[in-house]
Formats: sequence, C-alpha cells, structure tokens
Amino acid sequence: MDKIELREKILKGEGFYTEFKEYLPDNETLARTIVCFANADGGQLIIGVASSGSVVGVENLDEAMRRVDDVAFNRCEPPVSIFTETQEVDPAKTVLIVRIPKGSQRPYRTKSGLYYIRSGNRCRQASWDEVRRLYQTSESIFFDEAPISRATVLDLDMDYFGEFVQNYIGIRPEEELISNFIRNLKVTTSDNQPTLAGILFFGKKPEEFIGYAKITAAYIPGEDISTPPADKKDLSKRIPEVISDAISFLRLYLKEKHEIKGFEPEVYPEVPENVLREGIVNALAHRDYTISAPIRLFIFDDRVEIRTPGRLPNTVTVESMRLGTHVLRNPTIYNFLNKIGMVTDIGSGIPRMIRIMKEQFNRDVGLSVMENEFILTIPRK
Repeated sequence: MDKIELREKILKGEGFYTEFKEYLPDNETLARTIVCFANADGGQLIIGVASSGSVVGVENLDEAMRRVDDVAFNRCEPPVSIFTETQEVDPAKTVLIVRIPKGSQRPYRTKSGLYYIRSGNRCRQASWDEVRRLYQTSESIFFDEAPISRATVLDLDMDYFGEFVQNYIGIRPEEELISNFIRNLKVTTSDNQPTLAGILFFGKKPEEFIGYAKITAAYIPGEDISTPPADKKDLSKRIPEVISDAISFLRLYLKEKHEIKGFEPEVYPEVPENVLREGIVNALAHRDYTISAPIRLFIFDDRVEIRTPGRLPNTVTVESMRLGTHVLRNPTIYNFLNKIGMVTDIGSGIPRMIRIMKEQFNRDVGLSVMENEFILTIPRK
C-alpha cells in the first residue's frame, strides 16, 4: 500500500474491511480482531492510527510485527495466515498495516474458545446461529441433514417417496424396506427423525415446519424495488412443486413473440425458460437454510432478479462461479434434485445460463453478493 492509498483509507475511516488501532492492543484484543476479519471477507488492521483518523505511528515496528505474527499463529484457532507491511506517513510516523485474508478454514476462534464476526465497522462475538452458519459455509456440517425436532415420519408422504424411488432410482421398494431407504437417502436420521431435506422434498406440508423455506415472487412495474408490487405470491410447497409454481408465475409476466414460419407458429420467449429454471433450481439447491428468510423472485420491466439468502461458501467467488466452481452447501437436497434431472454433478448451471444468454441475446447475467444475499440478475430482452 503506497502513501497516497493509505491516506485515502484513513480519510474514509473505519468500515467493514478496515479497522484502526492507535496502539498495539493486548493479545486477546488482537486475536479477536484477526479472527473477525478471517471469519468475514478479510480486511486490514492499521496500527498507529486513532479511530478519529489522526496518525500517531508505531514506535517499535519490529517488536509489533513479531507480536502480531505470534498472535495470528498461536492465539487463533486454526492459525491465520496474515501479511504485514509498514508505511511511513511522515518522517516521524510510520504505521503497521496487517492484511488478514478471508479465511479458507472458517470458522476461526480465539484461544479462549470464542468466535467473533464483523458487524459494520466493529467486531462482536458471534451468536450460535452465526457460528453454525460459518460451519456450514466451510462444509463442516450440512444443515439440510439436520433433524426437524417437531416432525415425525407421519409428516412424510410415503406414497410420494415410494413413487420417487421407483421413478428416479429404478427400484420398487417393499413396504418393510421403506424405512431403510429413507435413512440411506437421509430423508430421516438414524433414529427416524425427518431431516430438513426430507421435509422439504417429501413432507406433506413443509410450510408448517420450515415456513421461511419458500419463494416470495413479485411482479414490480418499473425498475425500482421501492415500487409497490402489482402482484405477489408466496410459493411454499414441496421443492419440485415450488419450482413448477415459480416458472408458472414467471410465465404470467414475461413476454413471448409468435412468428408464423411455413404452416406452424414458432414461439420466441423473452427469456429462455431453461435459464429461468436454472436460476430457480440453483437458489433452492444452494441457499443457506440457517437464515430465516425466503428466496425472493422479482420481475421488473428490465430484468428478473433471484435473491438467495446466504453468502457464498468458503472457496467460492463470483468469478469462480462463472467458470463452474461446484461446492455443495446442501448435498442431500442437491442429490434429490439430481435424481429428478434438475441439476448435474458437474457444476455447469451458471456457465450454461451465461452461454445461452450470450448466444441468443448477446446479453450477460449479473452475479453479485450484497450483505447476506446472493443476487442473480437476468436481463429482459
């Protein structure tokens, strides 16, 4: 970081990716700050700058760098790889810049066993739900395999499950072997408790147990989300039915062009239906089910937006998604979708959407992350 860039950062003040420390803090505070950035998207700790932005400098830089390295390695679990550099602000004042990358082994905690996360421009202790979410993004646990405590096997539609096994696995299950099938496919746990994936795919009424696991679909005239919707529906049945209902809602408001060629009319949809289906299926397969919020489907005059709860998993970036990076957040749900032919095992969904939109309309899809939400933007023709 050169002197001009440093001055610009100081002028902007502290934020989600930047924190100032006037003096080198005690080891526990330092570990907490490093863990916070590693559990988020990374950031920079600038030592020798007060929270007001005034520069005081660091007196013993060699000692400060040694202690920062020691804390990152010995007081953070697992150890955090950091990068340190110094920058002279004026001949009498030099600051220490500690770069903490987004951790590849999240979640991180301090030696005292506490987990911390960034919240705005500050660091705070993570709640249990937030810790669980961090474990899920690192693929240490899979939330779709978690039991639904209020549900029993009576809440599963066994006829529907039997048809699924027969149609998509090619086995006609005997009555006495059904329980083995539902355990092996992780529809239930080993003690016959329905899992989240089991309820969402085979439950008689999934909305009674996971009310937020739905799609809220809205048609909004214009291009601004602040405009009241002209139509709005909550889609909250089993996952295959939710996909079908979402496509039906999209058909209501997306246009089709009809041309007569020869003796038969040909239909040219405004947005290819396979692109829309891919977007809906990806949202249901990869959303973060630890977040109590629905998937949001917005139809604007110029675009379709699919907003999926949850940040990207540890190793995934927007750029790698475009290349087909394949990391499963909900492997059991994904497996069920694969069985019914809605997804593949090669992570080709996003690249396929991009290719189709480029080939047919010379338009690109938008991929972005905002707060705890992934946003897929499909332009209308």
